Amino acid sequence: MTPRTTERHLVPGPAGTLEVVLNVPESPHGIALVAHPNPVQGGTLDNKVAQTLARAFFTLGYLAVRFNFRGVGQSQGTFDDGRGEIDDAAAALAFAQQRLPGAGKPVLAGFSFGAFVQTRLAQRVAAARLALVGPAVKRFAVAEVPADTLVIHGEQDDVVPLADVLEWARPMHLPVVVFPGTGHFFHGRLVQLQQVVMQAFQGAASAPRQA
Repeated sequence: MTPRTTERHLVPGPAGTLEVVLNVPESPHGIALVAHPNPVQGGTLDNKVAQTLARAFFTLGYLAVRFNFRGVGQSQGTFDDGRGEIDDAAAALAFAQQRLPGAGKPVLAGFSFGAFVQTRLAQRVAAARLALVGPAVKRFAVAEVPADTLVIHGEQDDVVPLADVLEWARPMHLPVVVFPGTGHFFHGRLVQLQQVVMQAFQGAASAPRQA
């Protein structure tokens, strides 16, 4: 992703102005919406894991969309404990769909708090697939997800213990990709994280655009 392929926008959102960043490949075939971690703990659209997710989908030919939740950066409003943030995600997705009409069902990707938001957004909109990294399953009411959801977690996550994620995933018989020796922010493992996400979505990247 380069400045040439990056667009920054201020668009109308449910709590006022919403800051949105698009990474636009030459011929995007779909939309991937990426949600950042908890705003009250310093999460922004520039979070390294969020950027890694965006880079993975951009490389696969998706219009990669990041946005700042309300109260972060140039997005107006105040933290709403996850409720209004779902509306923020929906607004960012709607803007991207206007930017790329006819893109079909979006991929919803998120890190930590952002993963929670995406599981809730998926109850409102039809998604092609979800990609959840370090989902905050205890702090927030993370919803059940489809069987093809990609879940990635660090073995030594001290923010969201792996045991909690396995407890959440177990009733759904949902596989979890575990990075051994890795903490919540995937320090030193971001390149590998990008590779795992790209491998999981490689087939979809060549699929024809849906009407």
